[in-house]
Amino acid sequence: MHDLIVIGAGPGGYVAAIRAAQLGMSVLLIEKDQVGGTCLNRGCIPTKAYYENACTLRSVQHSQQFGIQVQGFSFDMQVAWQRKEQVVKKLVAGVEQLLKANQVDMVRGSASFVDARTLRVGDEQYTAPRILLATGSQPAVLPIAGSDDPRLLNSDQILDIKEVPPRLVVIGGGVIGLEFACIFNAFGSQVTVLEAQSTVLSQLDREIVKRLQVFLKRQGISVYTSVQVKKLDGSSRGLSVVADTAQGELSIEADLVLQAAGRQPCTVGLNLDKLGIKVDQRGFILVDENYQTNVPGIYAIGDVIGGPMLAHVASEEGISAVEGMAAHKSKVAYHAIPSTIFTFPEIAAVGLGEEEAREQGIVPLIGKFNFAANGKALTMGETDGIVKVIANQDKQIIGMHVIGPHASDLILEGTLAVNHKLTLSEMRSVIHAHPTLGEAIKEALLDAEGQAIHNAPPRKRLGKGE
Repeated sequence: MHDLIVIGAGPGGYVAAIRAAQLGMSVLLIEKDQVGGTCLNRGCIPTKAYYENACTLRSVQHSQQFGIQVQGFSFDMQVAWQRKEQVVKKLVAGVEQLLKANQVDMVRGSASFVDARTLRVGDEQYTAPRILLATGSQPAVLPIAGSDDPRLLNSDQILDIKEVPPRLVVIGGGVIGLEFACIFNAFGSQVTVLEAQSTVLSQLDREIVKRLQVFLKRQGISVYTSVQVKKLDGSSRGLSVVADTAQGELSIEADLVLQAAGRQPCTVGLNLDKLGIKVDQRGFILVDENYQTNVPGIYAIGDVIGGPMLAHVASEEGISAVEGMAAHKSKVAYHAIPSTIFTFPEIAAVGLGEEEAREQGIVPLIGKFNFAANGKALTMGETDGIVKVIANQDKQIIGMHVIGPHASDLILEGTLAVNHKLTLSEMRSVIHAHPTLGEAIKEALLDAEGQAIHNAPPRKRLGKGE
């Protein structure tokens, strides 16, 4: 018997298991597939490995501006695949070593509930007073006619192809869809993105999205919005993706189609119904502020409970959940969750967007700075994009949005500001090294402070005796 059983060894489950062990619990971790979950094996890490291939290709293609002449180069998808596999295996081995070092017991196989304290894995049963579900999510399946064609791939399957498709259609203009669109465009595919909503990346600040759409078009990526894909017609020449638009029917030819339109929780086989564990209409497990389900002693974190489906969020929820079990006060700072999107250029955001702020009745102070005026960006030859800072009327920073070079690294500064509720002047007073991309943040802060001064109400004139 253990103090805690964790189901799922992804970034939520394995981090929770390690933290619980550090707090003195005896922990059993159950995993049916590979340690690291979707993130390490089929998501964040393998896609970023391919993204670096794409970055290198783009650098070679633009090397002439640096006085470097490159001729006759080629891209080998097979080698890129092998490198991606090596990176994944190394990180998986590292996680396995961490679990071993922290004395977390591990069992391989699919778990199902026997009762609220007992799980079955194969022919064995395991018991614990607390069970934590961290089973993650998987690609959602759209009801499209012709979807049984093997040339329709999900985001897991496309990571295993060994050749670059000449024509790729991506169904879904969210984070996953656009990352793959940019990667395969750099690899040499002719890419078309089809999005059902009126805009891609609908969760982001509108100004950032508008700028991205310009950059995507410049790269040769075609984007159609307000499109409803209704069927795939397959032939020996490829696939025809047929969709309805406001202007009529649209048909696009493709060699491969990537379905990247959302994710669904992994709960099949757990026997949640047997215990009466409540889920929402989409199947995501419902939990309270301590991540406990309606069944005492059973907890859930990460993608399986919905919310921000991000690896770092799952990890923080796992830590918070087990620290709560150990009577430690721990809360996830949901108001300051950074998100990163590895398109060209990169996008990163934290806190409220301009539209969100206005919807909440906030009249935002907004500061911006273009990378085109940043010395380091100019030397890099990467001048597309801006830093956008959003503050409330008390000059407290409530959001930061970056589209441009190394946005995923720069957003940490904004995350600290939003998390600790820092003001424009407090952040602006921090000295930024020169020449760095981070200076663009300071310039945006200065711009926001200037807006605050410009929009300040007139000072009250004192009368006699006041």
